[in-house]
Amino acid sequence: MKLAGRIGIGLAGLVVVGGGVVAVPRLLDDGGRATAPEQRLRGEPVPAPSAASPAPTGPAHAPFTLVATGDIIPYPSIVQRSADDADKAGEYDFRKILAGVKPLVSAADLAICHHEIPYGRPGGPYTGYPTFKAPHQLADALKDAGYDGCSTASNHTLDDGYEGLARTLEHLDRVGIPHVGSARSAEEARAPARLTAGGAQVAQLSYTYGTNGIPLPQDKPWAVNLIDKDRILADARAARAGGANVVVVSVHWGTEWQTAPDEQQKELAQALTASRSADGLPDIDLIIGTHNHVPQPYEKINGTWVVFGMGDQVASFVPADKLRGNQSSVPRFTFAPAPAHPGRWEVVKAEYLTQYSDMGPPFRVVCASCAASDASLPAAKRSEYARIDQQVTEAVMSRGAGGQGLEHATR
Repeated sequence: MKLAGRIGIGLAGLVVVGGGVVAVPRLLDDGGRATAPEQRLRGEPVPAPSAASPAPTGPAHAPFTLVATGDIIPYPSIVQRSADDADKAGEYDFRKILAGVKPLVSAADLAICHHEIPYGRPGGPYTGYPTFKAPHQLADALKDAGYDGCSTASNHTLDDGYEGLARTLEHLDRVGIPHVGSARSAEEARAPARLTAGGAQVAQLSYTYGTNGIPLPQDKPWAVNLIDKDRILADARAARAGGANVVVVSVHWGTEWQTAPDEQQKELAQALTASRSADGLPDIDLIIGTHNHVPQPYEKINGTWVVFGMGDQVASFVPADKLRGNQSSVPRFTFAPAPAHPGRWEVVKAEYLTQYSDMGPPFRVVCASCAASDASLPAAKRSEYARIDQQVTEAVMSRGAGGQGLEHATR
């Protein structure tokens, strides 16, 4: 069951910065007035923050599940599908596109998306490769699906410049989804996204290998978190010092269209998972990779699970040699308190499901491993999903994760 309280931007209007709690205006005020993110979007003055009570946490010392999904890349055909699904002309509704995976996402105690692209100006234009701009209504669909947080550091973060970056974060704020990886201030860039589940505080960090040659704003070098081993470890330790029981690192890395992890991925994964605190415990509890378009393997390295690449969650590749770009895996990890280490949680169950951007028509994202045995579907469709499930499984298990305890789930 989802927990109401979050640390990040939560129901009580708190944000954790560098281990401290700072009050910000609530997403819904008592008088029904526009929230601070909405006022910024409209260009209206934002009132000074008011005091607020801490957000509630969940039950103490309870196991929780964490689900993550791959890159969300709304190509023009997907944007058009969202327009066709909307009730009114000129509107965009992504909820039907994500309806097939909503049960899986909403059932998790924590669900994390990878928000790869920026939002364009209201009304467009909305564009595809090489510089993406999507309708901001995507944020509403992500909230409806049950996401609790999103990583935002990618090679496309600056596709619409700093303005697009800021616009994206404002809309994620508007719907109440904490985010990390890109920032509107140096202070925001230093703060992890913090979520709560099972009585644990979970810190999420996010980094990318680059921004497709688009330079960081000269006066805003902190706008996008770039991969730097020492910086990642320093941020992880700071998050731990700030009260995090679990540290999750989302990293945008690797070689596109390649199932096997490349040398940068393997070397960085080895270094990050080898890092230990003074008491010998890992600085990072889970690494989740994005960027490659195709599913990549899972592997337990130095006792820590690494998902090298999930593949794209929302994509619409048509050429036969790129259909793998419509497949992805969905990691699901169950964390529980570590009996020998008070204040620490550890992975006690590692699972994965499979996912597919079904071109239809209509275009829909489905849980392939869930649907492969759905008797309500035509036999041909079940067979298609079973084939997708097998192909993703081969990639996920290609570095021996099955022997390390990874399980295949179907619901």
